[in-house]
Amino acid sequence: MDKGRKLKIGTRGSPLALAQAELTRQALADARPAALAVPLEATEIRVIRTTGDHILDRPLAEVGGKGLFTKEIEEALLAGEIDLAVHSMKDMPTRLPEGLVIGAMLPREDPRDALILGPELAGRCHGIAGLPQGARIGTASLRRMAQLKAARPDLVVETLRGSVGTRLGRIAEGRFDGTLLALAGLQRLGMADRASVVLGIREMLPAVAQGAIGIECRADDAWLVERLAAIGCRATAACVDAERAALAALDGSCRTPIAGLAGIDGTELLLQVLIARPDGSTVHRETGKAHVMDGVALGEALGRKLRERGGPDFFRD
Repeated sequence: MDKGRKLKIGTRGSPLALAQAELTRQALADARPAALAVPLEATEIRVIRTTGDHILDRPLAEVGGKGLFTKEIEEALLAGEIDLAVHSMKDMPTRLPEGLVIGAMLPREDPRDALILGPELAGRCHGIAGLPQGARIGTASLRRMAQLKAARPDLVVETLRGSVGTRLGRIAEGRFDGTLLALAGLQRLGMADRASVVLGIREMLPAVAQGAIGIECRADDAWLVERLAAIGCRATAACVDAERAALAALDGSCRTPIAGLAGIDGTELLLQVLIARPDGSTVHRETGKAHVMDGVALGEALGRKLRERGGPDFFRD
């Protein structure tokens, strides 16, 4: 890197995205060995507004789903306007543009979902089963909608989009009885205390790669690829790669609720994957385990099993 050059980090402009970009800056500054560290003063953050940031009045599945939070950032990366991009891995399509790679994933935060309840229910309800009959829950996630409806068909689930702060504000105002947010995002914003209930994975299986931060760069930038390798978390990458392999094998449309979570126990990787109809009327789940080095193959196998169980029409809705 030329002396005096600033390493430009591209990100969305939400408070959570900026917090994740700052975590990346700090990780680069703390890299070991020290020869691979990039001082804070040698990095700067560039905010890039994405298509997904402009759409706040409807579910993203209606206008394209995955890729809406990455397209403009990746275009800037390919054009050389930025040097690296920081993403929530759950927003990343399974196929990257030619010439780009995920150079590192930072250590994953708790991947579970949190139930945030309004003042009338906070402290009185301890999970989805305890919600009052006909409770109004706001979310824009088809995955969350489907699992909510499968567990509680009586719930009224309506679209709620916006930043974490916006959604928390809607709950505080009483417009909804509750909402679901990724616990990882609340933790990174210093707002974990806003979670009324942390949901277990049997109750609400997380999105594929939820809680993981991915750092994308140009494949031919050897200088940066070397430094990103120094800050990457291998365990996080192994789990997320297995989950994304299942997602790729499923090749579901943006209208298909899909969830997945992997964990590591010693040298063994455990993976759960779920598909559902948007109305929650049908839910299929597969679990499996393999050596951690075989996680991608396990993900592909579970994805194929679920495609067979769902049948040819499952992913066409």
